[in-house]
Amino acid sequence: MSYFGTDGIRGKFGEFPIHPEFLIKLGFATGQVLIAHQEDKNQRVNVVIGKDTRLSGYVIEACLQAGFNAAGVDVHMLGVIPTPAIAHLTRSFHANAGVVISASHNPYYDNGVKFFSSEGKKLSDQVQQAINDKLAALSDLPLPIAHSDALGRHYRVEDAKGRYIEFCKGSFPYQLSLGQLKIVVDCANGAGYSVAPRVLKELGATVISIANKPDGLNINDGVGSTHPQALQQAVIDHEAQVGIALDGDGDRIIMVDETGALIDGDAILYILATHASQPIHGVVGTLMSNMGLQLALDKRGIAFERARVGDRYVMQALEKNGWVLGGESSGHILTLDKASTGDAIVAALQVLAVMATTSKSLSALMQGYTELPQKLVNVRLTQKQDPYDFEELVSAFAAAEQKLAGRGRLLIRQSGTEPLIRVMVESDDEIECDLLANELADKVKQVMA
Repeated sequence: MSYFGTDGIRGKFGEFPIHPEFLIKLGFATGQVLIAHQEDKNQRVNVVIGKDTRLSGYVIEACLQAGFNAAGVDVHMLGVIPTPAIAHLTRSFHANAGVVISASHNPYYDNGVKFFSSEGKKLSDQVQQAINDKLAALSDLPLPIAHSDALGRHYRVEDAKGRYIEFCKGSFPYQLSLGQLKIVVDCANGAGYSVAPRVLKELGATVISIANKPDGLNINDGVGSTHPQALQQAVIDHEAQVGIALDGDGDRIIMVDETGALIDGDAILYILATHASQPIHGVVGTLMSNMGLQLALDKRGIAFERARVGDRYVMQALEKNGWVLGGESSGHILTLDKASTGDAIVAALQVLAVMATTSKSLSALMQGYTELPQKLVNVRLTQKQDPYDFEELVSAFAAAEQKLAGRGRLLIRQSGTEPLIRVMVESDDEIECDLLANELADKVKQVMA
């Protein structure tokens, strides 16, 4: 059994696996794996732990700390801080791993745990498997805790936020200022609530903060990158030049231009790729990236490659190609020349730097990019099946792809967790897009139901 999903271990708090009993074992098992992988046996193994604003984070934090300490691992507690800050401080502290307590954009009652390697990147599949194996071995046994003189210690890092703020500011050109910009920032009542406004203010911007009063239960509640309507209205009401929406753990960003229009992850990639200070040879998106991005980059002679959905796979494609820019339409933006992982604040600063350098509005920077109409239809089945096992459907999909060639695309995806087929069509003709998606969805339902 694998406890890890595409983004760590996640679930409803109080239910397995996000349950105190399991979380203590998770900390202990991970600690044992880190000790086993430690090359210098005279050097103590240590980790950093940070969390978002969910009330359950306090319990999870305590359980993981107890497990790590019982294994003989030292723990540096960072408190409430964005996920990318944990990646940065893992490297800064020369820690063996970074631990994130968050369920990102999910509701407050969900929570999760994910890990960064010593390089501030997602933990490798090999190390994850070693943790899985260790957990399986511990499933029915009392924890074989370290001897009393070999237990780990824990430390509170009082200046964690200040360190991260300086790191973010360091990604912004020192000769530039945000003094001419009024910015609304939606903190999602999450981990970036006190950090993002400070970064922008210290770089000179006039900042209006919303959703910046977390109470442990209101994270992502009708706000943040998945609910940007309040930000769009606030930008208009305050006559701001830019709006920035974070998600609950601060690694995802959606922006809003001066007219209140949304600037999603695809649009952010377009701006950064076409206005980079150094030539961008290629950009990595995902299977869900809008074809409008691909067409716009093609016109600029910039290569574009699609990876599987998930920033882990975007990172792998970037490293394979030796490129630095990639991301997802949902707002995970990787700028590997600035940070080792997706970072909403750092990504926002790169866009703001372009605005400051060019003296152009966000809407003006979007010239040359047109998002193609997109239609997604979900078809629920009684059991999980592969649509490509049905010759009649394969023929229908091929005909649709031929019809869309050069001006649109078709994406048929199976859900990884439920009996669901996702039919997505993009086309330069909105009516055709809607009709074709529904026709194919009806065909899937007819053949597979």
